[in-house]
Amino acid sequence: MRNNILPGLLLCAAVTAAAIGLERIEAALFGRAWLESLVLAIVLGTTLRTTVQLSPRWDAGIHFSAKTLLELAVLLLGASVSAGAILASGWTLLAGIAGVVLLAIACSYAIGRLGGLPSKLAILIACGNSICGNSAIAAVAPVIDADGEDVAASISFTAVLGVIVVLTLPLMMPLLSLSAMQYGVFAGLTVYAVPQVLAATSAVSLTSAHIGTLVKLVRVLMLGPVVLLLSLFGPRSERQRPQLSHLLPWFIVGFLTLMALRSFGLLPQALLAPTHIAANALTVMSMAALGLGVDARSVLRAGGRVTMVVVLSLLALSAISLGLIHFLHIA
Repeated sequence: MRNNILPGLLLCAAVTAAAIGLERIEAALFGRAWLESLVLAIVLGTTLRTTVQLSPRWDAGIHFSAKTLLELAVLLLGASVSAGAILASGWTLLAGIAGVVLLAIACSYAIGRLGGLPSKLAILIACGNSICGNSAIAAVAPVIDADGEDVAASISFTAVLGVIVVLTLPLMMPLLSLSAMQYGVFAGLTVYAVPQVLAATSAVSLTSAHIGTLVKLVRVLMLGPVVLLLSLFGPRSERQRPQLSHLLPWFIVGFLTLMALRSFGLLPQALLAPTHIAANALTVMSMAALGLGVDARSVLRAGGRVTMVVVLSLLALSAISLGLIHFLHIA
């Protein structure tokens, strides 16, 4: 008999509602939400799991939210990406962005392993750092069979550092003598989430915001190929050859399908906003579930090493990004 997922689903929904409410309170008090609901959902879920002894009846719904809802959220992200806008930026920049992502993943993974992190945790941090932060970690986790503690640890530390980057990145523009265009490319290559890119560039110039968002979308597009490569070559808990569903996960197929439909104008415009809202809500709910599956004490034991790896990985990504800007002579 299948376990009843309803209690766990309702618990995850309650944590999600609390996280969204706290984000709105932040925005009302400070004019900006310094911690997004996605991060707050993990913190609230982890706090609840650590301080309250939850009975096994919650587990089925929590597991369903952490895996299936997470995959569905990644699928819906495809409706936010248009291939037309990406191709219009030119093949040289596109190839350069892809190169930065792949090189940054390799460097970050090497840093993680040298820092003593397990292989799967190093992969999660490398992909989150190099592609699109929490969304990349969320997409990669089910493909490499990462456990909840590794996912929560990588997302928590990456998310916190992402906030710090948004706050400090504008200060780098004069220090590095970057033009508005160069700063936009740099922000698009280094900031984790699309809203964070807008926050880091909008105050600088409209040019920076536009090019930063475009570069960021190209990085998001790299999620599909990277997940496919990890499905084939990444670490797995089972010993047999991966099945077709692992080589080409259903949610990545859906992601690419929605992206193609969006690119050819086959998605009704009226569906785009609701799809985006649904993807965000499902992502937050799945993060609440991940938090509910983690005891904070086990995450904190790896905190020092994870923090070091995330910071060094970001510095490596920044150096690689600046190298691309100067190599392509972006003015």
